[in-house]
Amino acid sequence: MARWTFAAASVRGTSHVKAGTRLQDAQSSFECEGPGGNSVFSIVVSDGAGSASFGGQGASLVCRVLSQNARRHFERSQQVPDDATIWDWIDEVRDRILVAADRRLLDSRDFAATLIFAVAGCGQLKICHIGDGAVVARDAVSHEWRTLSAPENGEYASTTYFVTDSPAPRLRISAYEDRYDALAVFTDGIEGLVLNSQTACPHPAFFQPMIAPLERGEIVGRDAALSSQLSRFLDSDRVNDRTDDDKTLVLAHRR
Repeated sequence: MARWTFAAASVRGTSHVKAGTRLQDAQSSFECEGPGGNSVFSIVVSDGAGSASFGGQGASLVCRVLSQNARRHFERSQQVPDDATIWDWIDEVRDRILVAADRRLLDSRDFAATLIFAVAGCGQLKICHIGDGAVVARDAVSHEWRTLSAPENGEYASTTYFVTDSPAPRLRISAYEDRYDALAVFTDGIEGLVLNSQTACPHPAFFQPMIAPLERGEIVGRDAALSSQLSRFLDSDRVNDRTDDDKTLVLAHRR
């Protein structure tokens, strides 16, 4: 049975370090075995809006609620969640944010955050996406890197869409055959480094070397050592000289 191994990291951008503000990104990933013995891999990544006073908390809630629901789902099902189920989970996220906002006498938009939820298994790869950030994957046969879900910007420059948008979030759901042996999910902090700004196509020269250590490894599930190395890379001068935003990257390989 094919199994997934992954490395994941979120680091604070230099602009947030200088301002003394918290990390606004969040991520949650897991590999599990479903009731039929099938391997399932799930990624949730979220980026709190810089203009939102509690954007980081919103991002954390997004990741916590979706990952909890995904785990419970695969404890009893061998199928990826259908669109109606995903919308139910998004509604739960929005309800939880509303409760958190009410407790602080705030509005839901004070917790604004993007969302990328990707789940691979049971013969399918499903992606749910609100806002910017992206999902990139490598075809197991052609070895070509492709952008499966591109960033979506808002009506004005430097704006995007959020889970908390009213009256309903701009959720994009896409499904693919489960033919990809490598995945990369990331927030907008590194978009300019890894995607073509005109076409949103991925730069293979970035992704192939990044996925290689996971291909060589033998660990199933989260590789703690590679996750630490990934964190150091994202916080290196080489990266920080090109972006001062928070940065989240999840890399996964199926062997």
